[in-house]
Amino acid sequence: MEQVLTLVVRVEKNARPTQTDALETAARAVLAILADERSYGEGEWAPAMAAWQDNRIRKITKRARGAEWRRAEALPGITMHGDTAEVRVFPPTGVDDVPAELFKLQVTGTDFEDTADLPPLEPGVPVLWVNPALEMSSGKAMAQCGHAAQLAWWALSPQARKEWEATDFALAVRTATPPQWTHLLTTNLPVVQDAGFTEVAPGSRTVIADHPLLTR
Repeated sequence: MEQVLTLVVRVEKNARPTQTDALETAARAVLAILADERSYGEGEWAPAMAAWQDNRIRKITKRARGAEWRRAEALPGITMHGDTAEVRVFPPTGVDDVPAELFKLQVTGTDFEDTADLPPLEPGVPVLWVNPALEMSSGKAMAQCGHAAQLAWWALSPQARKEWEATDFALAVRTATPPQWTHLLTTNLPVVQDAGFTEVAPGSRTVIADHPLLTR
């Protein structure tokens, strides 16, 4: 059975996350569950995480507010906080076994905006570069950034992973310029190729993970 990892972003009526913060927080949430001791070895989530990682690393983003968010928070998972965003990540399940509290949440309505100029990139901080040619909803882009962070995590050494975890998984998400994207595609950096089930064509390259410890 195909496995899916669910991300839930908190979207209250009068408190919507900003776009880039939502993408960054989602990516950090994925890294947090990958690094969590419950996700490997004898951990309680290890069998589910292994079954999911051995197949297509499918992710889906949903939104919740009020009582919906409180019910989601009561389920086993990890909540990651950004400046404006809260994203909770849950251990993978079969696509037909998603808990009812999550299954009934809406996928639509996750189109966020940045309300101010983004800060300059900090030296040494990993950057997830989004393909400038694609139109994706915020929820779709959150899942794609999660994929990119995961590919970078897999490519890093155990020591590099520990160092990243010690920074609370510091990273930035930016949309590449067309020339930047063209150049990035010539590197050996991890690139997400989407299966094309929603929003983009199969095989679309959506996000490239530029971690300073990975070879360009």
